[in-house]
Amino acid sequence: MAAAAIFASMRRRRSPCLEAFIAPVDLCDVALVQTLGCLTRELISGFSGKSLHFQRKNSRSLLRRVEFFCVLLEFLNDGGSELPSTAVLCFKELYLMLYRSKVLLDYCGKSSKLWLLLQNHMISGHFHDLNQDFCTLLDVFPIKDVELSEDFREQLELLWLQSRMAKFYMDKHDEELRIRLFAFLEEFENGQIPNPIELRVFFVDQLGIKDVNGFRAEIEFLEEQVMGYEGDVEPPCSVLNGFVALTRYCRFSLCGFEEDVKDVGCCGRTRWQRKGLIIQEIVETFGTIPKDFCCPISLELMRDPVIVSTGQTYDRRSISRWMEEGHCNCPKTGQTLAHTPLVPNRALRNLIVQWCSAHGITYDPLEPNEASSESFPAPSPSRAAIEANKATAAILVQQLASGSQQEKMMAAKEIRLLAKTGKENRAFIAEAGAIPYLGELLLSASAITQEISVTAMLNLSIYDQNKSRIMEEKGCLESIVKVLELGMTTEARENAAATLFSLSAVHDYKKRIADERGAVEALAGLLREGSARGKKDAVTALFNLSTHSENSSRLVEAGAISALVGALENEGVGEEAAGTLALIVRQPIAAEAVAKEEVAITGLLGMMRRGTPRGKEHAVAALLELCRSGGTTASDRILRAPALAGLLQSLLFTGTKRARRKAASLARVFQRCEQLSLHHGGMGVGYAFADNSTTNRDTTFVSDVSMSMPVPVL
Repeated sequence: MAAAAIFASMRRRRSPCLEAFIAPVDLCDVALVQTLGCLTRELISGFSGKSLHFQRKNSRSLLRRVEFFCVLLEFLNDGGSELPSTAVLCFKELYLMLYRSKVLLDYCGKSSKLWLLLQNHMISGHFHDLNQDFCTLLDVFPIKDVELSEDFREQLELLWLQSRMAKFYMDKHDEELRIRLFAFLEEFENGQIPNPIELRVFFVDQLGIKDVNGFRAEIEFLEEQVMGYEGDVEPPCSVLNGFVALTRYCRFSLCGFEEDVKDVGCCGRTRWQRKGLIIQEIVETFGTIPKDFCCPISLELMRDPVIVSTGQTYDRRSISRWMEEGHCNCPKTGQTLAHTPLVPNRALRNLIVQWCSAHGITYDPLEPNEASSESFPAPSPSRAAIEANKATAAILVQQLASGSQQEKMMAAKEIRLLAKTGKENRAFIAEAGAIPYLGELLLSASAITQEISVTAMLNLSIYDQNKSRIMEEKGCLESIVKVLELGMTTEARENAAATLFSLSAVHDYKKRIADERGAVEALAGLLREGSARGKKDAVTALFNLSTHSENSSRLVEAGAISALVGALENEGVGEEAAGTLALIVRQPIAAEAVAKEEVAITGLLGMMRRGTPRGKEHAVAALLELCRSGGTTASDRILRAPALAGLLQSLLFTGTKRARRKAASLARVFQRCEQLSLHHGGMGVGYAFADNSTTNRDTTFVSDVSMSMPVPVL
């Protein structure tokens, strides 16, 4: 139990959990003394030779107490006399205190230097609390009842006296460094860039952060604190973001790009590749996702785990959709939900974040419209963070313009990382002139450079004003399409497709993208032959393009229709493919093309039978529009399908609200054709439908199709 608690505390890399241990209740006095002896020796051997950068005096004082207890325990173990019950109780308490000491010393030894500075007050308080607990232990320790030599009794009394006199201690030098760190941030807050000489003295000479690896470790540690922030830690999240930005600026202004250039193995594989950007490595890692991290409904990694009234945890998006469809019971247990509010499972979310970080997996942040009302609001970026990031962007863009090919690649990688979060970052990176240089790198002969640059372009394109900058940059759209067609890695092609999806969010650009030579053909090819994620990127881009009525003929010519029909059988993208078809068949030319596909109607009926609730909704909408726009041949094939009547009746009772409305409209079309067939001597099937009044025909059919497709941030 204790080891597990230590591991959990250190993985969180937050305030050390000093109360999460259980005393050993099943150890006799001899075994207890031996166990405590092992613990004290482990602490002494593990930390006596280490020189902590901060909290030196507090840690030395703590270790001196541990050393005394180590000698005392050895003396008692050699004596072999039986301990009184009060002494056993004291030693069980000592067991807890030794583990707490280990966690605290580990925390000071493994945390980042900047984080230790920021937490200087809190950590000093933990050392003081431990000292007070040692004092309390010595207060009640039965010295007279334990067989000790006179010198041991004197040392024990002296230790007790020292513990009682000890006061809260915080190193003045450490505190001066903490204040200086805040002063640097305040300079950025006031729109000034700190003196580079002072920055070098502080970070390199005083903190000992001397190279790129040191700065990278500090940035990653602080970013982890931001990611797991829950509102109960000082400093606030906005201030932490400012320190991340300050450290990133110092990393480039003080160290440049030299170390990163050297960080290339003999096989030419950079650290970027080794961390798993290539999709195959990510897929392999995803195969080991712990079962508890997956939503019981979607079976996918949960992004926003929430708890329902029955105590079960689901992903917010999945359980919300379940309840929107009219279900009032827990999917896993079948119990009726006593209430509908969803409680965020922050503990599980933090574990998922940490697991993803440990395995090199990007954990997609929540979209703004998906964030729960119960969660902490995302803080607005401080001016200090904005100014520091702006200064960093200027350095990176300068490197893109004049650096070597390797340095350009590293600058593009850092721009991609900087553009992952915050519209402000995406705005001033583009304002600094990054887009033209990234456009040039898209056609690089280096696979990793191409992959990084298209990913950076994708992240920048999420900001609306950057979309126009990208589209207006000469040759940029053409280069993105070239990567989509001929990209040297699967990841590059996928991110190019996602970039087109992002750009096509602007209605005026949908026609330009569709008319770009090879764009639609490449998307259709990726939908047919791409990876699971590639198919997703391709179908979402095609969905966006299909919302422009003038693109229908282009989609038909490029073979996108057959690719979408073929995707209906794919569990991963079938729902999106059905939604795209439901939109595109509103145009007669596209409806005719769909009707000519042999498996189109069969695929849509299959989606109605075994698809998701949203997929069934899209499928019935597509069939209804085919009846209206696809001509008599298409409508005859649909209405004569043997399974149609049963599927419609099932959907009328179990479908979503919109699906029931569309199914009712298609049912009326079916019945009119059946009645007409009987009138002319044909043979009718004779099915009865709910809501089959021909006087209430749904002439206001809502043909809009919606899909939840956030632009990925990579």
